[in-house]
Amino acid sequence: MHARVSIQTRDFDLSTEVARLRATNPGVGAVCSFIGTVRDRNEGQSVSTMELEHYPGMTEKAIETMIDEAHRRFDILGARVVHRVGLLMPLDQIVLVVVSSAHRGQSFQACEFLMDYLKTQAPFWKKEQTPGGARWVDARVSDDAALARWGIAASNA
Repeated sequence: MHARVSIQTRDFDLSTEVARLRATNPGVGAVCSFIGTVRDRNEGQSVSTMELEHYPGMTEKAIETMIDEAHRRFDILGARVVHRVGLLMPLDQIVLVVVSSAHRGQSFQACEFLMDYLKTQAPFWKKEQTPGGARWVDARVSDDAALARWGIAASNA
């Protein structure tokens, strides 16, 4: 069995990850995926590089808990989250969320649920290189609407 969560410096391959998830269950009728990439701009400034850090062990556990929650909320067969850390350049892939189910609706919902969680709750920090110098920022984005859509209170963020 392949791990559900991977935090890694190396790049990932969408087709390989989808094939691994599909191979675990012949009942899979739908696979939904999301890939996030590094942009060359943030908050109106150009970004030449981005460095992501996390707390090993804690980050994986938090994401595993949210995958368990996705299984509880949605009729899905499997899920996989790959998140890169380290030094990244514009156009590099950062994050992959892949969800399988018997039917597309549950995969779409669970994929969006997991991505909203990663963007608002997962413990990652990033350092951006801008023309004004380096700046460390909490990678979590405040999005009360995304949290409310899933019944997650902003105070839990």
